[in-house]
Amino acid sequence: MDTATASTPSSFRYTGPDKLSLPVEQALRRVVDPEIAMNIVDVGLVYEVTVDADRVHVLMTMTSAACPVADVILDEVGIELERAVPEDRRIELELTWEPPWTPDRMSPHARRFMGW
Repeated sequence: MDTATASTPSSFRYTGPDKLSLPVEQALRRVVDPEIAMNIVDVGLVYEVTVDADRVHVLMTMTSAACPVADVILDEVGIELERAVPEDRRIELELTWEPPWTPDRMSPHARRFMGW
């Protein structure tokens, strides 16, 4: 099985089959943080994605521990990933606060969008 491990600034680390890298990224980019009106990849909420034979594990955060739309975002991540990966893989979402999110995690596009 071909696997890839990659990360770029303002992006997330991906470990898993090459053929699922793009579908996973596209799925995550379809999830929008409704408070910011920007996808969660560009906002920098996704830290790491690991895809193996039976699961897709996503380590992510929110912009604040008090984020009022965290459940909505997590639900959307699950829905989009279920559409993007084979049905035989379960979706595991792990929310973390370490390291805390900072605006430095945002992509250049997101920073321009926010006027920073």
